[in-house]
Amino acid sequence: MKKLYRSSSDKKIAGICGGLGEMFQVDPTFIRLAFVFFAVITGIFPCLAVYAAGWLIIPVRGK
Repeated sequence: MKKLYRSSSDKKIAGICGGLGEMFQVDPTFIRLAFVFFAVITGIFPCLAVYAAGWLIIPVRGK
């Protein structure tokens, strides 16, 4: 079973999308685009709250 970590190498802000990309073996750019799409559709604040929670909860993968 794979474990979710924040990426320490492929990050723009906190490495959450990079970590998801590594976990699912998908280009993190697609995950970032999906995040922006859902942020526009549902409102910015809920997505920022989820991202901030992920930033606090998900551990960083060591180099």
